[in-house]
Amino acid sequence: MFNRREFLKALGVGTSLLLWPSLAAADSPLGKRRLVVVLLRGALDGLAAVPCDSDPAYQRLRGSLASQEGVVAPRLDGTFSLHPSLAFCHRLYQAGDFAVVHACGLPYQGRSHFDAQECLENGTATPTGSRTGWLNRAVGSLGDTQGLGLTSSRPLLIRGPAPFATWSPSAHGTTQPSLAQRVAALYRQDPRLGPVFERALAMQQMAPTDIDSGGLLKDTLAAAAQFLAAADGPQIAMVEDDGWDTHARQNAVLSRKLEQLDSGLAALHGKLGERWQHTAVVVITEFGRTVAVNGTGGTDHGTASCILLAGGAIRGGRVHGQWPGLARLRDDRDLIASQDTRAVLKGVLRDHLGLDLDPLAEQVFPDSRQVGPLAGLIG
Repeated sequence: MFNRREFLKALGVGTSLLLWPSLAAADSPLGKRRLVVVLLRGALDGLAAVPCDSDPAYQRLRGSLASQEGVVAPRLDGTFSLHPSLAFCHRLYQAGDFAVVHACGLPYQGRSHFDAQECLENGTATPTGSRTGWLNRAVGSLGDTQGLGLTSSRPLLIRGPAPFATWSPSAHGTTQPSLAQRVAALYRQDPRLGPVFERALAMQQMAPTDIDSGGLLKDTLAAAAQFLAAADGPQIAMVEDDGWDTHARQNAVLSRKLEQLDSGLAALHGKLGERWQHTAVVVITEFGRTVAVNGTGGTDHGTASCILLAGGAIRGGRVHGQWPGLARLRDDRDLIASQDTRAVLKGVLRDHLGLDLDPLAEQVFPDSRQVGPLAGLIG
């Protein structure tokens, strides 16, 4: 007999998969509604993704980061524009399916990637506030709901007792049919592992076959769309991407990374089909970056950044929240956080998924009753 580790290894030659109790989603309280959370690790420079280029201090403070010869940033409103690499997002903005919440930050205002990511994922005010993730707790609070993390590991954001599977593509291909048949025969009579294996095979059949094994963000978001579009698939998905720590050559690095994000959202939009109209996408990062450029053409760890929202369920075509401006900075270097990141997440979870204020304030984001949901994000 295989032990559990050998069983899961044989099961997932091409797939990393931690299974939920059931693939049937017909009685889900969410109905057609879907949520995608995209976590950008490394700290996205919100002032580069969504420049406040009409602010009198912007050009002076940003220096070479603000002036790219021959590059025209598409306008959002009288204050903000969008990075030129986010061309598809701008079209979504014009169609009312894309929005921005600028100047968002965490209660933790240190400059450690690790501590900030812990806070962002555990949903509390401190890095050690919880060993489970707010997205897992949200799934648990909803009941009869399934989550899927398209990750090679199991990040804190989705850890916890609620049903949350993980899936990731592999460069080695999918499980060989002969191996699957042998394992199926081996465990057919096993009351514990038999049903697990059957669900794993069903999940693998749902998995997309046209993704690039390079693991690009575009391919991962396309895969997420295919899972979410399935009638018996998950209702909530989490995707992560790293490489956003732009200490040097930021203009070149961010142009490439934002283009990948833009292409990924385009792929998600295309493969979701009619489900796009019932989907909210939330793009978050652990903190922002310094307003001024450093000596290597990049930026250092800061405080506030922006949250990007997309999907047919979003009240788009606008920049939400309060804008603090650049006349005053935190520690004379950082954009001030006017919005608590948890307020934005609460607003989406309440108005899109229907979570009540009590579970949001006590279970999903513990001890956060003083942080009210940001209204008006869902159309």
